[in-house]
Amino acid sequence: MRILVLSIRLFGILLAAPWPAASAREAGAEPPGDDATRLPNVIVFLADDMGMGDTSAYRDWTGNKEGEQLHTPHMERLAAMGVRFTDAHSPHSRCSTTRYALMTGRYCWRTRLKHWVLFGVHGDPLIPMDRPTIATFLRDAGYRTGMVGKWHLGLTYRKPDGTPAAGWDDADLTQPLADSPVDHGFDFFYGTSRSHGTSGPNGQQRNRPDQRIGPGWIHNRRVVGATGDGKKLDGSYVLDEMGPRLHQTALEFLRGANEAGDPFFLYFASPSNHTPHTPAKSIGGRTVAGAGKFVNGKPTGSRRLDYIFENDVQIGLLFDYLQLPDPRRPGRKLVDNTLFIFASDNGAESKAKTATGPLRSNKGSTFEGGHRVPFLASWPAGGVGDGNPETPGRTCTRLLGLNDLFATVAEIVGKPLPDPAKGEAGAEDSHSQLAAFRGAAFGPRPPLFPNDHNAASKKLSDKRAVVAVRSNAAPVPGEWKLFLDHRFAFKGELHPFALYDLAEDRMETTDRLGDPKAKPALEFLLKEARAAAGDDGRTR
Repeated sequence: MRILVLSIRLFGILLAAPWPAASAREAGAEPPGDDATRLPNVIVFLADDMGMGDTSAYRDWTGNKEGEQLHTPHMERLAAMGVRFTDAHSPHSRCSTTRYALMTGRYCWRTRLKHWVLFGVHGDPLIPMDRPTIATFLRDAGYRTGMVGKWHLGLTYRKPDGTPAAGWDDADLTQPLADSPVDHGFDFFYGTSRSHGTSGPNGQQRNRPDQRIGPGWIHNRRVVGATGDGKKLDGSYVLDEMGPRLHQTALEFLRGANEAGDPFFLYFASPSNHTPHTPAKSIGGRTVAGAGKFVNGKPTGSRRLDYIFENDVQIGLLFDYLQLPDPRRPGRKLVDNTLFIFASDNGAESKAKTATGPLRSNKGSTFEGGHRVPFLASWPAGGVGDGNPETPGRTCTRLLGLNDLFATVAEIVGKPLPDPAKGEAGAEDSHSQLAAFRGAAFGPRPPLFPNDHNAASKKLSDKRAVVAVRSNAAPVPGEWKLFLDHRFAFKGELHPFALYDLAEDRMETTDRLGDPKAKPALEFLLKEARAAAGDDGRTR
């Protein structure tokens, strides 16, 4: 696939204006005016643990050879239809923390979870019910909102008398959940509490009244498999059957939204390819297990790569659905007015360079391999690509974080974000990427603050928590990244221990912290970190 590269590094240029924008008109977009039928549908497909090298949409960037690169044709299709970012990042390099930031537009190191993930079959909810999420925001704007897949932001069960449970031990799984995704903006939810391997017994395995794994499938507030026999489930939670179930429930939501004539927001949080690697036999009539191939056409023979290929199959099936007529725009297809976004929650769990690309470390690390992720977006009616899979896509080098989706959709729908200066909570660390999506001129994004451990580690010591300050806007040319130790996340204190210029050193091997020539960049990044520090801080 041939990619046209857009590398715009202009300083002091205003972001593209909201609707109607000249850049959108020039790209063939239709300004929506005041007619709600012009609001785009939104699909956010979030893969689990996929690195830059796990999709052939980035093969030219990673340098993977044809015989070692998994072929992901539908991801390539999405890139050709729209825009591909090469400097996109998960806000954190693990599951729960990134999902919190994506939902809220706020860094998770501002919460009680300064690093790592929520553990256990309970996991107190990380998002308070009164905090806005991208789902509550879009629902208030007239969207029907749905989620399928992995939540991993905490649940609250109920006791037999209906009162909130303290945890798993006093939970009655036949009672409706007291806190689930439907309490955070979703009209519809079908999925799992966390990673699929720990969200329930695989069929009958470990499935006893006293088992401590679960609760299996959740539909809105209901634990689908609850039997009333202690914590024993009905055996319907089977790992290699998850893909078809998620596909069918996603279609159930989409059909309902379209029958009602509502714009929809679908958050498809795929379990693939988190371990254990359990690809489905087939989904929607398409073979998955054993069907993954390298770019050269040879079978991969890898269950991990087949599980990644499952994501590509799911994306292709969603595109199939989007070929249907748009009930809100007669004569058009749904795909024309759908903002479709694909990304990953963190870097690859594999240390193989074919998975991580030309980056240091992997999942769990604050080095680039832990949080630089694939990011693809298309929205033909909105000027985000031309919608034609046969034409070359566009590549954008602007710095982007998944926490930016909140502000981006806010600009699209023309609805103001909460104002932190007035004490309003919501999207405190989110910046609109709409201009970059459309290929318009843009200024540098304010710094990103990715976080977790320094190098990937399974040790839980709080001292391993670090926060990086990542910016392309320092007064010294370069792509600068400053590492701060755990005291920034926990106390807001500035204790730098490494500085890198990724423009010259993408592998982060040459520490510039003591280099006099890098001092202006260091001072700039410290100033930005000082302004952003604290649980009540913000970057917007």
